[in-house]
Amino acid sequence: MQADWYFDFVSPYAYLQLMAFKRLPDSLEIRYRPVLFAGLLKHWGQLGPAEIPAKRLQTYRECQWRADRAGVPFKLPGVHPFNPLRALRLCIALGTEPAVVGAIFEFIFAEGRDIQSDTDWQELAARLEVDDPDALVSRPDVKSTLRENTRDAAGRGVYGVPTFAVRDELFWGSDTTDMLLDYLADPKLFSRGEMARISSMPMGVERS
Repeated sequence: MQADWYFDFVSPYAYLQLMAFKRLPDSLEIRYRPVLFAGLLKHWGQLGPAEIPAKRLQTYRECQWRADRAGVPFKLPGVHPFNPLRALRLCIALGTEPAVVGAIFEFIFAEGRDIQSDTDWQELAARLEVDDPDALVSRPDVKSTLRENTRDAAGRGVYGVPTFAVRDELFWGSDTTDMLLDYLADPKLFSRGEMARISSMPMGVERS
């Protein structure tokens, strides 16, 4: 079975989910899809968690708590949110290989490095054996791929990161990993009983 994993390097939750990929079955073919989270927020008219002060603090505390409980190395960079464009484009330019995705996430959230810093940016490029990262991320085809990935994600209903898309089902957030595992084991999970009823439940009120 195939699954698309939509992610943005700005998301600590995406890092935490990536660190749990070992729980996924070996038979699952994961296609890594870098997207611009800000583009998804704009598409759906949403605010990001870091744009709501109380939610921002809760987000950082929860991520640190979850990482500590799971024994995952975690250190937020000096500034967050940050502009992830260069990292996303670099990942795409290098073929979005799993090793590259992991290296960038760990650089940011295991080491707490700031990719907006030119010094850290050059250090990341050196680790990935890239001589001129600025030239690489400026390529038109790289930029267009990121835009296309983001449009594709929005078209499938993706509204946040990380999100797994399997067939027509979406699993948003690192805390849905267990639900994804249950669905992979039982693809009819959402088509019977209460799961089926709530899938078509009408709305009683809409906020203008």
